[in-house]
Amino acid sequence: MPHEPDIIGELSAGHRAVYRLFDALRATAPGSPERKELADEVADAFARHAVAVREHLHPVVRDRVADGAARVERSVAAHHGVARVLGELEGREADDPAFTPLLVELIARVTDDFLDEEQRLFPRLQAACPARTLDALGDAVRRRRLPARPHSGPAARLPSPGAGLVGRVRGLLRGRGRAAGRRTGG
Repeated sequence: MPHEPDIIGELSAGHRAVYRLFDALRATAPGSPERKELADEVADAFARHAVAVREHLHPVVRDRVADGAARVERSVAAHHGVARVLGELEGREADDPAFTPLLVELIARVTDDFLDEEQRLFPRLQAACPARTLDALGDAVRRRRLPARPHSGPAARLPSPGAGLVGRVRGLLRGRGRAAGRRTGG
């Protein structure tokens, strides 16, 4: 039986999925409806990432990594910056003149956040935690993964429950919504 990824592997796989969406965004024509759909997919993927980070990564970073509280504060600020850009994108169509510059800002912010995790945080976490802890956190991420919202078919045409997409992202960042109240020890 193959070994399941630990939390670092799970989050890194999520990063790669978002990077693929960025590549698809870059390949679409400016102003095309596909660009708006892809931006919505990025928002959904980032929301799932942010929940996993908040619920599973941040607690262990705070507890086990030197200057962990400060690192968590920086991560939270970065995620709120992404949510702000998503909020500006939400009410715009792809043919809006501000849409592409906002996409560029979104890609830059998310890429900076992911690179910080991959290059600075993950190596420190790996050094500070036993493999069994990281494996257990990877299992927790898989068990509590938010489902992706369908982007085609009848379910995609249904309104999202509650707030709009950015409202859901912001709620998830604040700990409300489906994943609120769930905590994982390490």
